[in-house]
Parts: sequence; structure tokens; C-alpha cells
Amino acid sequence: MAAAITSREQDYSQWYNDLILKGGLADYSAVRGCMVIKPYGFALWENMRDQLDRMFKETGHVNAYFPLFIPKSFLSKEAAHVEGFAKECAVVTHYRLKNDPNGGGVVVDPEAKLEEELIVRPTSETIIWNTYKDWIQSYRDLPILVNQWANVVRWEMRTRLFLRTAEFLWQEGHTAHATAQEAVEETRKMLDVYAQFAEEWMAVPVIKGVKTANERFAGAEDTYCIEALMQDGKALQAGTSHFLGQNFAKAFDVKFSNKENELEYVWATSWGVSTRLIGGLVMAHSDDQGLILPPKIAPLQVVIVPIHKGEEQLKAITEKVNVLMSELKALGVRVKYDDSDNARPGWKFAEHELKGVPVRVAIGGRDLENNTAEVARRDEKTKATVSQDGLAAYLHGLLEEIQQNMFNKAKAYRDSHISKADTWEEFVAALENKGGFVSAHWDGTAETEEEIKAKTKATIRCIPLNNEQEEGKCILTGKASKERVLFALAY
Repeated sequence: MAAAITSREQDYSQWYNDLILKGGLADYSAVRGCMVIKPYGFALWENMRDQLDRMFKETGHVNAYFPLFIPKSFLSKEAAHVEGFAKECAVVTHYRLKNDPNGGGVVVDPEAKLEEELIVRPTSETIIWNTYKDWIQSYRDLPILVNQWANVVRWEMRTRLFLRTAEFLWQEGHTAHATAQEAVEETRKMLDVYAQFAEEWMAVPVIKGVKTANERFAGAEDTYCIEALMQDGKALQAGTSHFLGQNFAKAFDVKFSNKENELEYVWATSWGVSTRLIGGLVMAHSDDQGLILPPKIAPLQVVIVPIHKGEEQLKAITEKVNVLMSELKALGVRVKYDDSDNARPGWKFAEHELKGVPVRVAIGGRDLENNTAEVARRDEKTKATVSQDGLAAYLHGLLEEIQQNMFNKAKAYRDSHISKADTWEEFVAALENKGGFVSAHWDGTAETEEEIKAKTKATIRCIPLNNEQEEGKCILTGKASKERVLFALAY
């Protein structure tokens, strides 16, 4: 049977690790802070990546690729940017090794020192904007709508699989525009793309908002975000889209001739999501029996298990299954026939449950006689006996039902964990007793934001877009406030 999983109530952090490891998504590596994404986890990422890629291309973006290494001098050109990333940078200083003449194995060759040290990409704004300088001369060259799929390195001291690792996979969009309005529209458009993907494909409800100055991306004028809520009541930043203003254009002297033949600095955006989404997916939906994956991005959507006595019965079941498999594949369903003879059906059931396969179909000898099949859905852990007639169409519809049900369940949880607090006592009580998002007034100062964080570890996750304007008093200082913001403990 599948390995036991720590319950969420007993130890949420260990429950999460158990699901990642035993569910076959990832493993620890020989490099501290880095992970191995296993085939099942990578198949999940591929489904997410491919859908996002389609959505990017539908909004006019194209893919490119830029170097992994960034000259150190580039990073220092934008002051806020270097300050934000300096502590996380991995630095390449030499380009060759040699055998130690004293017998100590392999050592760095001191004669192979780089003239300029290179930063292993923590994000690509600097190398890309240095390139854009050669691409942009006139307003006719704009906009540039480029995305890249890549890996990045941020030297994290405390890591967790998928949520925070020294190296991770992501996409980063970097666009250039002739006007501030165009750049802001792009930033908001991509935020909407992220929100649509999270809700319609991941079945994770999100709140769209803008970050405070304290929480902005290093070098941005504004950072927009989508915030999701996990089952332990903590928030997860699931995607960000940044209006960079002209900061990087000025740092790299990227100008263009406008329609009046006057030189102007280009306006910029950047936006990205990463393999952190897989961690959020796991924590938003799964249970103590294993992963629960939304059908739209699950590596396998349907698994079929035969229950047979003897080869003749297996052969008869397989003939039925082959027809069903063809019909399902014609409907675009990702399906597997698990007829392996190295495990009993009960073990297979538990294994596919652990891996979060949305629908399991079992067909046995009695089902052959009755023209039926047992259908189990992972999200509700229910079973039903259904006719084999029209079974493919039934399963296709069931997958759509499961997708919507998962979203509805996650949204009901999220909505029930948004509370209002008007006093400091109410605020602390809400964080300690219920968790989730706490909607409260804040006086708008960075000092108060930092003090609230120091006292409670809660941060302002976002100022919701189209936020209701409401006169009130800051929960900590009592000073006047015009709107509530969303606080939460967060990953």
C-alpha cells in the first residue's frame, strides 16, 4: 500500500513535504537548497507551462531566450534593483579548474579569474534591457512583447520544495512601450491572464491587488499581484506583474524617437510566475490521503484498473477498455490503462489516489456481465456504478464537474477566511484564531507596516484593485485611513 502521510492537523509542514515526496512530484538533490523535479511533477509543470504559453501568445507575446549569466556591472546600474537582489546572488569568479598539485583533488585555477565577475541570473531585467538598447531606435520598433521560459537562481537560506528553492523554473515577460499608459495596460492585462489561469485551470481563487511600496519588486514603480489562500490560513503570492516605469530604460540608456521625432525613454513592464505555483496547487486542494489535482492540468485525468481472475477475463476487459481509451483520447482526455501485473488492484487504487488522479475507473468480471463500470472521483472520494454505454462522454463531463467543484470548494474556504478587524485586539484575534485574510485600515506609512509585521509577522498582501473607499482608523496608530487593505501571514 502507499506510504502513510502525516495529517494536516498533526503537522501541516510535514504533510506538505510528504505529498511532494510520496506523490512523486519532486525530491531533494545533492545541491543544498535545490530540488529534482521528478517526471510526474514535471508533467504537471508542462501542462501549466503549455497553457500559460498559449495564453501569452494569444495576447501577442513571443518567446525568446537571454543568457544565464549577467555582468556584475549591469546589476549595479539600477540602484533599487541591486539592493533588492544583492543578498541572493550567486557569483561566478573563475572559468576553469585544475588538479591540485598537492594531491587535494580539483581546485580553482587562480589564473582563470574572470575580468568581470558574472551573476547567475536572479531575474533578467538588466541583461534584457541592455539588449533592448540595440533593438529600439524608433516608435516603429515598439512595443516589444517578449517572454522567456528559464531557470533562475536566488540563494535562499531556508528552502522548501517548490515554494522556495535556490534554483527554480519560471517565465518572465519583459515588454517595452512608447507610453506609460500602454505599459500600465500591459501590466494589468498580464495580471488578468494570471488570475484567469489560476482560477480556470488551477481551480485556485485569487485576489487581484497592488503591493505597498515596501512589498514592491526591486526597481518597479508599481507591483500588481494575485494572492491565494492555502488550507492552513496562510497566503501565497501566486503571480506578479510590474510596471517598471522608465527606470531600466534610464539605467541602460534605452531611448526612441517618437512620432514628433523627439527622443524619449522607453516604458517597461515585467511579469512572472514560477514552479512555486505547484506548491500552491498542492496546499490549496490536497487532503490527508494525498494529492488532489484539477483535471485541466493533471498529468493523468483518468486511470482505468482491471479487476480480473485469469487471463481470459483480463483479455475480455482489455477489449472493452481499448474501445473506451480510444473514445476518451478522441475527446482529448489524458488516460492510462493500469494493467500492470506487479501490484494488486487495492494497491493501485491507493497509489492513484495519492497521486491525485481525478477519476479512477474499475472494470471487473461482474461489470462485463452487467455492462457497467465503477467510477471513483478523487475530489469527493465517492464511487458510482455507471453504464458502459456513453461512458467516455460521461467521464468527460465528470472531469468538467470536478474542475468546477474544486474551484467552488477552494473559493468557499477562501471567502469564509476573510474577516474584518477594526481594532488591534480584533486584528490579532483574527490572525491567531482563524487565519486567512484580515481586512483592516492602515495609515499608509511604511513605518506602521513594518511595526505590524514585527508584532504579528503579518504583512500587507495587497491593496485590492477597485477597492472600496471607506473612512476609518488605522488598527495600530489610530490615524485616518481611506481604505482597508488585506493582511495575512504568508509563505
